Amino acid sequence: MRVVGKILKWLLGLIVVAVVGVAIWLWTAPPALIRIAANYTAKIVCSNVFLADRDAQQVLAVDVQAPGHPILKLMMLDVDKDAGTVSAGLLGVFGKGAAVLRPGLGCANVPDGNVTVAKAISTDVSVSPAVPDVLWPEGGRVEPSQNPEVNKILDDTSLTGPGMRAVVVAQNGRIVGERYGDGFSEKTPLLGWSMTKSVNAAIVGTLVKEGKLAITDQGLFPDWKADKRAAITLADMMAMSSGLEFNEDYGDVTDVTRMLYQEPDMSAFASAKPLTGEPGKAYSYSSGTAVMLSRLWQNTFTDPKQALAWPQLKLFAPIGMTSAIMETDEHGTFVGSSYLYATARDWARFGQFLLQDGIWNGQEILPPGFVAWMREPAPASDGVYTRGQLWIEAPGNEHAPGATAKAGVPADAYWLEGHDGQTVAVIPSQKLVIVRLGLTPFKLGYRPQNLAAALAKALK
Repeated sequence: MRVVGKILKWLLGLIVVAVVGVAIWLWTAPPALIRIAANYTAKIVCSNVFLADRDAQQVLAVDVQAPGHPILKLMMLDVDKDAGTVSAGLLGVFGKGAAVLRPGLGCANVPDGNVTVAKAISTDVSVSPAVPDVLWPEGGRVEPSQNPEVNKILDDTSLTGPGMRAVVVAQNGRIVGERYGDGFSEKTPLLGWSMTKSVNAAIVGTLVKEGKLAITDQGLFPDWKADKRAAITLADMMAMSSGLEFNEDYGDVTDVTRMLYQEPDMSAFASAKPLTGEPGKAYSYSSGTAVMLSRLWQNTFTDPKQALAWPQLKLFAPIGMTSAIMETDEHGTFVGSSYLYATARDWARFGQFLLQDGIWNGQEILPPGFVAWMREPAPASDGVYTRGQLWIEAPGNEHAPGATAKAGVPADAYWLEGHDGQTVAVIPSQKLVIVRLGLTPFKLGYRPQNLAAALAKALK
């Protein structure tokens, strides 16, 4: 028995040593996956708490843990509303990540932990949330839908999809129907994820109108001028055809997750990538490209604060997107790939703005013909993507030209698309805009083109 006791003590000692060793390892050198998970958790919770006024623990459970990687279920939070910060870590201790609120700019990850420096980036410009009491889109008033067929479609959960948080349907410049999920309303800012790319493309258009950028520009970053990347044009970047290396796979440690959740300067990370294809001839969807586009248009200003104010002053305020907040990285570059929060009605305003060819209340916000150019098929994309960060094909049809029209959606439709079920469909032939937002992972098999087809048929 003494021998057995000694063996048990020895084994217990080994276990203790192993546990301590693992804890020291996780504390001093946490794997990249844990750091990415912690920063992702902190960022999503921060934005939803401070921009959408949601409960932190609910966001953690519903938005972060339920649909995500298993490691996210081990994340724990620390929210300081007074300081405007959120931190998260494995069991609340290991691989800690942080996000910080910056008024007017939403939340930013702080991968290097320097919250004080991160908070120093700010903007003095914000759009008043007050909305006039007149009919949408000029104001916030919406008349109840009088179309029973539209109401029937919007009440059909098989068409609006699992996890639906908002649907807004606008035709001829008026909202003709809307629905909201439990806990969400017309006042809730919702994350567009990659729909932000399309908005960022429009912001590029505002700089083209000012003469600060041209789609033929080359030698876009100083480091590129000494090698073959000098040949990349702004038009190549807009069409996701730069030829640059970038791994867009989610759910693990890849270029896109490293950029979003480990890099204080996202544009520097993306612009350091080498060429793997010929510029203009190699289509590759890349969030890194969209962030670089933000940096490029921001670089046209000598005063960084002017750049930070530009989206509000030159796009959001003029078209009445009073809820819109576009977020930056730690260094102040707009995350033009992923981080725009806006209400469903404001997402519909942006769709209406595109439908009106970049004109709002008679004012040209974008250059004449720019939206038409944005809609042209990207030559290298095989007919699924456009020159201006829009989709010709709806989710699930990205590699099947013509499939969306075959599903009953008018052939002239184009789309803004984002992660986990965010879409805006614009159908010019019917003067129709359909916004569908939610938390709907792709694996659930939901396809918004069925909703769009049903509404297009009902509203002919």
